[in-house]
Amino acid sequence: MGSGKSTTAGLLARQLGWPHIDLDKRITESSGLSIPDIFSRMGEPEFRRIEHEQLERIVGEAAESQKPRIVSLGGGTICQPANIALLRDHEAALIWLQCPVEELLLRCAIVTDRPLFRDEASFRRLYQERLPAYEASDYRVDASVPPQRVVEQILALGIFSRVLA
Repeated sequence: MGSGKSTTAGLLARQLGWPHIDLDKRITESSGLSIPDIFSRMGEPEFRRIEHEQLERIVGEAAESQKPRIVSLGGGTICQPANIALLRDHEAALIWLQCPVEELLLRCAIVTDRPLFRDEASFRRLYQERLPAYEASDYRVDASVPPQRVVEQILALGIFSRVLA
């Protein structure tokens, strides 16, 4: 939450000439509700069900078209075992946009549409709970820098030439 996933993914996709899919946007489009509305009306378990369903669709579309894409996931997506299994089964490269928690707090303090951001203590607790899943990512880059620099770091990993070959 607040690491710049959607912004970075959009810039990276443009740089590569690949489609960018934002999972949270797919969720809101498919449900007709904002994410905070889904959480308040239906609860987090229903949100996670919709999230998994949409992730399955995105992965299925990529497999069917046999064209790579950049997908920005929600902060809790990879904490769900079914989502990790789905992504691993389809050989997705998971990149953690690592950012100090203090920086994330500053970035999130001005945003009002994050249902799991209530206060600093709950944010820090959520971050610690999610940290093992983030650390299990295939790659990590420093996301405390401007988004274009994050993209440069991702491109420097050299993983896209392998996908394109």
